[in-house]
Amino acid sequence: MALGDIIKSIQMEKANREQFSKTRLLVVGDVMLDRYWFGDTSRISPEAPVPVVQVGKIDERLGGAANVARNVAALGAQTTILGVVGNDEPGKRVAELLKSGGVDSQLEIDADVPTIVKLRVIARQQQLIRLDFEETPSEKALAHKLERFEKLVGTADVVILSDYGKGALGQVAHMIEQARAQNKIILVDPKGEDYEKYRGATVLTPNRSELRQVVGQWSSEEDLTNKAQALRKSLNLEALLLTRSEEGMSLYTEAGVSHVKAQAREVFDVSGAGDTVIATLAVAVAAKWPLEKAMALANRAGGIVVGKLGTATITSEELQ
Repeated sequence: MALGDIIKSIQMEKANREQFSKTRLLVVGDVMLDRYWFGDTSRISPEAPVPVVQVGKIDERLGGAANVARNVAALGAQTTILGVVGNDEPGKRVAELLKSGGVDSQLEIDADVPTIVKLRVIARQQQLIRLDFEETPSEKALAHKLERFEKLVGTADVVILSDYGKGALGQVAHMIEQARAQNKIILVDPKGEDYEKYRGATVLTPNRSELRQVVGQWSSEEDLTNKAQALRKSLNLEALLLTRSEEGMSLYTEAGVSHVKAQAREVFDVSGAGDTVIATLAVAVAAKWPLEKAMALANRAGGIVVGKLGTATITSEELQ
């Protein structure tokens, strides 16, 4: 299905934009800068058996939690982001991109570590290499960030915790406790094998591989449901939303399980699709949509993003 056809098929009520504009969301997590070097290659280096790329275009986009925040803001919600960046040029660029995207930037500057940067070199629509620049934030920076979180969480309707395993959410369990104490809705995009730290969140949004790391393989749909529900109950979650790529999404709650089919389309790149899903889900939930309806909208938003190249952002216009 063409992108234009999908956009036309997504009919949002006229009131949705107004509903979303009244919501306030706080995004916390690993902030990154995605850099893309595009070029052409026609020869092999005489120094080593690797292609030589003549770079002709450079692009910079928000990544990680910053991309989540950008998606939230693009849907019209009032958006604040809390994360850690270095005292460097990439950190300043992240702040600039957040500002241009309408996001209230509450970034903790850590002079001891660099801003997380993912540099991708692309030639002839193929990614040749990705270079990552990252270090775990300092304890001092994390302590300051936690103090700021405790002040900011009271102003939010929904808190999104975007965990990319880079260290910015080292105090995630305490953050969830703080948010729960103020009766906030908490959505978590998890990472790693230890989900105990997410205990008490409202909704967890793992993909298939992430869930498999925690519960192991499943042999059937029934086995998957049993494992997902057992995990949900053990962590005291209201819901677990499993994103399943071409199989759509499954929502596990106390009431049972509900599914939504994926949008059938050609996939160019899934970078950022999970960011778009949790952002859309969070904004809809903040607007007091039922989880099942919010899941359907998030599924449609994710379907649009995978048709774009690179870390993409959904817009409210594309959902109209």
